[in-house]
Amino acid sequence: MTELLSIILAAGEGTRMRSATPKVLHPVGGLPVVSHVVRTVQAFGAQIAVVVGPNHEAVEAAVTEIAPGAAISRQEQRLGTGHAVLQAKPSYAAAPGHILVLYADTPLVTAATITEIATRLDAGADMVVVGFRPGDPTGYGRLLTENGRVVAIREHKDATEAERTIGLCNSGIIGFRGDTLRAVIDRIDNKNAKGEYYLTDAVELASADGRRIDYIEADANELIGVDDRTKLAQAEATFQELRRSDFMKAGVTLKDPKSVWFSYDTQIARDVTIEPNVVFGPGVVIEEGAVIHAFSHIEGAHVGRNASVGPFARLRPEANLGEGAKIGNFVEIKKAEIGKGAKVSHLTYIGDATIGADVNIGAGVITVNYDGYNKHRTVVGDGAFIGSNAALVAPVSVGAGALVASGSVITEDVEADALALGRARQVNKPGRAKEIFAAAKARKQAKKGN
Repeated sequence: MTELLSIILAAGEGTRMRSATPKVLHPVGGLPVVSHVVRTVQAFGAQIAVVVGPNHEAVEAAVTEIAPGAAISRQEQRLGTGHAVLQAKPSYAAAPGHILVLYADTPLVTAATITEIATRLDAGADMVVVGFRPGDPTGYGRLLTENGRVVAIREHKDATEAERTIGLCNSGIIGFRGDTLRAVIDRIDNKNAKGEYYLTDAVELASADGRRIDYIEADANELIGVDDRTKLAQAEATFQELRRSDFMKAGVTLKDPKSVWFSYDTQIARDVTIEPNVVFGPGVVIEEGAVIHAFSHIEGAHVGRNASVGPFARLRPEANLGEGAKIGNFVEIKKAEIGKGAKVSHLTYIGDATIGADVNIGAGVITVNYDGYNKHRTVVGDGAFIGSNAALVAPVSVGAGALVASGSVITEDVEADALALGRARQVNKPGRAKEIFAAAKARKQAKKGN
């Protein structure tokens, strides 16, 4: 494939989003939409140039985070797509190969579409326009074609009534041979209803020059442009459907696919079973044979082979479950290593901890890891048993095979195989409860009398 420069237009303000956040930073699958586009073109080893708007430092930061070598230019005045491309002139002026122009708000554009564009250019096309057929074409530019070639793109506001009946619409994604873009870009004018410099006018200029302009059709769902909250939801829904399909084809069982939500980087091995209403945030790896039970939330965590999570469990970043570990209902794990075969079955918080193999953590146990200023670590050795409602006040360690009695508050290290009791001795005072209740009742009645 010929060398490819990708110019990503990201200068739009996205006023229809009604948000203080630029539209291209809204996430789909846990990743900003602009980052989806960058990741897609990165797969081609393409040089990347991104055009951002004024005061869009956050957009620039999102791009350079995943593509440090990307060239960034600014469109200080939003005078149209043709004008936006001109801002990337330092990148395209000497580009030796093909040039792809695409938009930062189309997160679902596929590598297959880009491959087809590049293939057509390699085969002799001077330009390749990506078209699609939406259910309602209102507002979209139309592709005007003759003999299988594009002769013009007419913006909706400038189209005649006859042209508006055309169902083939412009996605905005255009591939150019480098010399073709350089031959037409400076000749685009703004003589149109909006007074803007449309990149789409490059088609008519190139056609008049006798250049060959091909088009390809892509699925409308792939070309969703996220410019309002409705489109954002549509893009998210389409992304999730694609991810679910991919995982099931790879051998993952989804009991209720539509209720499971993935992130862009979720990794799940074969023979994993996922029950309904599970949400995966970014940074999750699930190993073979694990079961994720219903209503669990997992983010930034690693779940080992044949482990079990949930129902109603929360795994936060840096939770790492060993093989066969069990995390039960209403358990939260954060920044903790849970050893092979360990059980944390219910109503428990384990944070900033190392829990050894085959440890049993009883109901209601917590690691007290925060002193108001700093976090501290708890270490529990292999085979230890932590009784229900114990509090392990970090920094503290419990040795292998030790037993912590239920209800204990452990503030000192426990040696291996020891029994630790950190609770007051029970004292019963006959009749005292009756006296306390009577006094409380009297006080309540006194208040009513007043």
